[in-house]
Amino acid sequence: MSGFHQARMDLGAQLRRLRENARLSGKDLAERLRWQPSKVSRIENARQTVTEDDVALWGKAVEADPGTIDGLMRQAAGLLERHDSWRQRHRNGLAALQEDVRDLEARTRLVRAFEPGVVIGLLQTTEYARHIFGKVRRVHETTDDVDDAIRVRMRRQEILYDPARRFRFVMPEAVLRYRLAPPDVMRGQLDRLIAVTTLPNVEFGLLPFEAQLPSALMNSFWIYDDCVVGVATRTRDLLLRDAEDVAFYAQAFEEFCEVAAFHDDARALIVRALDDYARPPR
Repeated sequence: MSGFHQARMDLGAQLRRLRENARLSGKDLAERLRWQPSKVSRIENARQTVTEDDVALWGKAVEADPGTIDGLMRQAAGLLERHDSWRQRHRNGLAALQEDVRDLEARTRLVRAFEPGVVIGLLQTTEYARHIFGKVRRVHETTDDVDDAIRVRMRRQEILYDPARRFRFVMPEAVLRYRLAPPDVMRGQLDRLIAVTTLPNVEFGLLPFEAQLPSALMNSFWIYDDCVVGVATRTRDLLLRDAEDVAFYAQAFEEFCEVAAFHDDARALIVRALDDYARPPR
């Protein structure tokens, strides 16, 4: 067991004791917090990383001692600063990881995302996501909860239709052509991208093949407001909160935006790829 997971288990157990001391069931606490009951269970059983905000709300709901809650909030902050082995994290299942991301997105007003190798998760179709999760499961040897993970990912996408939130997405044009799924699935995925470009609170950009790039296309990264950056590598998942780190990735994102194609230009690139998928194989 990793140190990260053990720390998450310890924090979940302490929060459970506070709930039990307040003589509240998990359902009772969830109702007070206006959460899904499953979130309380996930936190207590170390299937989800609790945030400082979660701990503060939990403490208020169970009327815990402020000093105790301050200590637990520091533990939560320490968890978010650490990185963890993807293999360890994936042992909790793909759906649990999607729930973690969903909770983070729910607290965010501006999401900026760059993905160099796959269609951005919030924009994926069900069938494309099925192929992506299948590959992740094979590499990381996770439990077989692909269907559950897909359901959570599709629920995550409901946030795109909240006019109070803004989304800025950038991907290379090459992602449209990577054969991570069969041609019919890719065509459906590209149709979905065209639809997304019409949403008023979504900016969708593509880096054309002919663009002069400001830097190499390396890891994906997600910027949540100006507070947190999520950076995924093949073996580590990083959550960065240092102001200099956030500013570094924000600048990198803006540099990509400067050379990306948006609006009609982005749709033209998608249509060109769709036309290529429609041609019979040679």
